[in-house]
Amino acid sequence: MRFLFHYPEAHGPDSDMLDAGPVADVARAAEEFGFRGLSFSEHPAPGARWLDHGGHQTLDPFVALSHAAAVTTRLRLLTYLAVAPYRNPLLLAKQAATLDRLSGGRLVLGLGAGYLKGEFHALGVDFDERNALFDEVLDVLPLHWSGEPFDYAGRHFSVRDAQALPRPAQRPIPVWIGGNSRLSRRRVAERAQGWMPMSGGPELSTTARTPTLGPLPELAAAITELRDAKAAAGRGGDVDVLHSYRDEGLVDPTRDADRHREAFVALEKAGVTWTAVSCPNRSTAATLEFLEAFGTAYVG
Repeated sequence: MRFLFHYPEAHGPDSDMLDAGPVADVARAAEEFGFRGLSFSEHPAPGARWLDHGGHQTLDPFVALSHAAAVTTRLRLLTYLAVAPYRNPLLLAKQAATLDRLSGGRLVLGLGAGYLKGEFHALGVDFDERNALFDEVLDVLPLHWSGEPFDYAGRHFSVRDAQALPRPAQRPIPVWIGGNSRLSRRRVAERAQGWMPMSGGPELSTTARTPTLGPLPELAAAITELRDAKAAAGRGGDVDVLHSYRDEGLVDPTRDADRHREAFVALEKAGVTWTAVSCPNRSTAATLEFLEAFGTAYVG
């Protein structure tokens, strides 16, 4: 099992995204205490009403991860997740390739279709086209990253004889796709390297417009089905599965350690390869204490 630290999200309109600590300090500590990855989410234009009802602010994930890459050497850098339809696919591919190249091949590009209608409107993107636009992104990424000339006709753009260099360090950059729907899982089986199922219960699933994923046996069955579908599609190799572990008792990683260890073992047996954890801390000291305590208890 590999553990990833998700930089704490700032909830409400008055929170500062950096309350949990400077990104450089948090990234260095995560690497020091054995975490294998660091992630940031994305909301470029969240609505005030959504923020008032539990929504969260974010940094730009590519900029934040670039900052983290500059002060670390081993951490995987995950966008958890970037909303694929928000960007022209060529710009997204270039951002990803640049970060991957500059970090020495450490980017994992986590993508989702998105769910906040107001944010789509703010960015001038048709919400009802999001799945078609997502598929265009998945078409363009490997063409762009190949370094070879290519053509592509999208719904709102056309590429003729484009050649994007430099190539990313990884061939290809791993793409992990978020969401619980059968469409999301089919995209993973046919076109990606990882799956990020959403946990958190019915309320969160309703907000994120994705089906609720039930207890652990249901997750295990979905992972098995996904891996079988990937093999049936003629794609070799395993598929990574990232699970976001949510437990109020984890605020203090030293309490109920045996229970948490049992949960991590059960997730691994179900087929999960990465577990993401976070903390609701509002100070640098508290975040660094969490990273040290968690790393000592479960990683080291």
